[in-house]
Amino acid sequence: MSETTTSMTDAERDEQDRLILDSVDRFLDRHVRPVALKLEHDDAYPDEIVERMKELGLFGATIPEEYGGLGLRPSTYAKMIERISSVWMSLSGIINSHLIMAFIVTKTGTEEQKAAFLPRFATGELRGGLALTEPDCGTDLQAIRTVAKRDGDDYVINGSKTWITNGIQGSCFALLVKTDPTAQPRHKGMTMFLAEKGPGFKVSRKLEKLGYKGIDSAELVFEDYRVPADRLIGGVEGRGMACAISGLELGRVNVASRGVGVAQAALDESVKYSQQRKTFGKPIHEHQAVAMKLADMATRVSAARLLVQQAAKALDRGERCDYEAGMAKLFASEAAVENSLDAMRIHGGYGYSKEFVVERLYRDAPLLCIGEGTNEIQRIIIAKRLIEQNPV
Repeated sequence: MSETTTSMTDAERDEQDRLILDSVDRFLDRHVRPVALKLEHDDAYPDEIVERMKELGLFGATIPEEYGGLGLRPSTYAKMIERISSVWMSLSGIINSHLIMAFIVTKTGTEEQKAAFLPRFATGELRGGLALTEPDCGTDLQAIRTVAKRDGDDYVINGSKTWITNGIQGSCFALLVKTDPTAQPRHKGMTMFLAEKGPGFKVSRKLEKLGYKGIDSAELVFEDYRVPADRLIGGVEGRGMACAISGLELGRVNVASRGVGVAQAALDESVKYSQQRKTFGKPIHEHQAVAMKLADMATRVSAARLLVQQAAKALDRGERCDYEAGMAKLFASEAAVENSLDAMRIHGGYGYSKEFVVERLYRDAPLLCIGEGTNEIQRIIIAKRLIEQNPV
């Protein structure tokens, strides 16, 4: 954090954050809302929108100011992601995976790596994300099989990754590999590199999805891909799992914020439609069955938002927050799923139509229960931390 940022009063910082969020709202209203439906249905990458996101500095949202970023607190970043996701969730993924990579470098990278990469990440000159998942291991990261072997001043990497956000359009990735496949426990043999595209780094195919369209998800293949040894994040082998975990805390707050945004959008569409649609001589919100759904939807949104802010403020303070982030991600993602289904039911047949936003929310929401650690894993993390905090 820069001297300028640390010298700000809380009131000054809050005002700065408000101005940034206001500019994001204007950007969404002018440049995203009018075209989101068509771009999503066409599964078209939003090149023009991404250029405007660069101009706004969104690719440097959480990068410290001394490296050219906006230096947003995680709690402010969460509010920004909620706003973006309420209009078009796919855009949040374009910056989130990228910012997880930047967050990992900020927290665990060497000073040389921070100076070389963070300014380029902040401008969007280098864009990318997190390359963790492999064809046969998602949740069990310690089972990855991509291997890096030292060869002089380089490492030679062979293996593959799948479901990598920004895999096609991105140019640099935080790549998790095994430098010692025989290590026990397994995580001691894991290392993370900053891997830029080049010879031996191939995008094998784009993966088609039910929702979350417009953003590219890809399968990556590494065949004798050489990466300089000074791209090993932190400069020491065996810390890859710790790097991944540190980044996923921000990622889970992001996914939880997306959940709030999608749940809020479903509520907003339902409130509006319930006042326009009439049955049996009155607006449908006056029917008790619809009114109860609206009440439940509103309660889920408010509860999810509070959980997200609790987790994000723990990150603001630099505290461990897997417990809080796990609860926020679990509850907010399930709220998005439930609200999107209730919104479809309130809209009736129109909710099933591609002409309405509701069907997109219904397709986007389930991803949130899977990404950045499944909700089943979140429950295990929450329970484990609960026991740790309350020993007998």
